[in-house]
Amino acid sequence: MRSTQTPSDGNAEVHIVAASPEVARRVAEVLRRCFAATEQRSYPAGPDGGTRLDLTVDTTRAAEPARSWLETSRSGHEAAGRDETATG
Repeated sequence: MRSTQTPSDGNAEVHIVAASPEVARRVAEVLRRCFAATEQRSYPAGPDGGTRLDLTVDTTRAAEPARSWLETSRSGHEAAGRDETATG
């Protein structure tokens, strides 16, 4: 059952749907290498098969290389916002 509550600030609920449990676990592993995450929960995806895997990631506790990428992308968004304000 999916939660209707909004995650706390800095957290994101991630739902992975894949044809096999192994593929879903591989995607979750990549996310865990980038962010602190809760234990994954897996469910059947639907009547046609597949796997749904849910986990919560904490974007405030990023690991490298995600930390560098996030800092760079935030700087780019802030600069773009200043440019739009200055030219708009």
